[in-house]
Amino acid sequence: MAKTLFDKIWDAHAVNVIEGGPTQLYIDRHYCHEVTSPQAFQGLRNRGLKVFRPERTFCSPDHNIPTLNQDKPISDPVSRNQVDTLTRNAKEFGVTLYGLGNERNGIIHVIGPENGLTLPGYTIVCGDSHTSTHGAFGAVAFGIGTSEVEMVLASQCILQPKPKTMRINVEGKLRPGVTAKDIALYIIAKMTTGGATGYFVEYAGEAIRSLSMEERMTVCNLSIEMGARGGMIAPDEVTFAYCKGRDFAPQGEEWDKAVEKWKELYSDEDAKFDAEITFDAADIEPRITFGTNPGMGIGITEAVPEPDADDEAGRISFLKSLEYMGWKPGQKLEGTPVDYVFLGSCTNGRIEDFRAFANVVKGKKKADNITAWLVPGSWKVDKQIREEGIDKILEEAGFQLRQPGCSACLAMNEDKVPAGKLAVSTSNRNFEGRQGPGSRTILAGPLVAAATAITGVLTDPRKL
Repeated sequence: MAKTLFDKIWDAHAVNVIEGGPTQLYIDRHYCHEVTSPQAFQGLRNRGLKVFRPERTFCSPDHNIPTLNQDKPISDPVSRNQVDTLTRNAKEFGVTLYGLGNERNGIIHVIGPENGLTLPGYTIVCGDSHTSTHGAFGAVAFGIGTSEVEMVLASQCILQPKPKTMRINVEGKLRPGVTAKDIALYIIAKMTTGGATGYFVEYAGEAIRSLSMEERMTVCNLSIEMGARGGMIAPDEVTFAYCKGRDFAPQGEEWDKAVEKWKELYSDEDAKFDAEITFDAADIEPRITFGTNPGMGIGITEAVPEPDADDEAGRISFLKSLEYMGWKPGQKLEGTPVDYVFLGSCTNGRIEDFRAFANVVKGKKKADNITAWLVPGSWKVDKQIREEGIDKILEEAGFQLRQPGCSACLAMNEDKVPAGKLAVSTSNRNFEGRQGPGSRTILAGPLVAAATAITGVLTDPRKL
């Protein structure tokens, strides 16, 4: 019987299926950070349990860590307690920890792929919604809650209802200046923030196949923002080339065997999806958000739309969002003065994002009104930036690199955008106060962020 890629991986990991209920799913790789794991470890302690398969769990603090002076004690007591608690739990329960000061430390969704811990055909979970990032490798990867983190630690399995399947095709070639972030923001705007609720999405089509691995991670990362359980892309030669030689990837003969297995990871030609949607890559231009969720997005040359007159509740919510941001329907945002620019996060904190940003700012100068936070997703990314001389290009243009971490993606560390200030951010969420109480966020890709940092106003990168 013909199967989708999702069904192949899910069914191969189903330990038990409860009729009319959830699947007991075996988990290949479990990632932990400091925010959603303390209660899970405490739950094990309370029940006198050990971690069932400690070699399959990898931890890294990322949300609460500062991006300056990481060699000094964390000043915020709440953040320090969370990071210290993860350190103690990892030691007590015998799981791998890449703590502050470790060369493998970084955002959990950045370090998994770059170390070869994320591989095709895996089931991957983490107490973090953007776990969908790892689906770029042809893996079933999704975020879980703290009680489920405890379940995986205790049994290496999780009880999950099987999602429906959706395929989103992006056909044709991308226009110049259009990034993977723009593809994702375009899809979310078309689908709305609830349009893929209950589905696991497979991305396909010419435009998706043309993306690098890091670009594919950006697309899959944002799947959750349209309500999907996760997103995935069938592995191909691009995937295999990225994985080859990484520290935890198979080596030698084992590598050859693994690739032969991975080549079977695709949706069969006559596989049936519960839903299928196709978009034209030619319709996508550099994107920005104008509201307070990732679905409120437009092309950078477009105007803020009018609210839906037929949906009274939706209209009220829409206008409330515009009021928070300070916009009006019909307003064009290009040319709007900006206060902060943030490059980083598990969405756009990889080496290719820094290359793209540096490409735009090379030979130019940062605008005086812009405070820029450029934050690598890991110490490996930081090392690549320095090896390639990107740090020098950034320095000459008036930018400074910060140390790895989640940073201004969310207001859990010291990198908070002040109330009322406007940020162009390459992160994944623009909710009210997401980057700091009262702060205002425009989501965009690294090219829009770079162009804005140079001009001081919201700028179409194609004009630089």
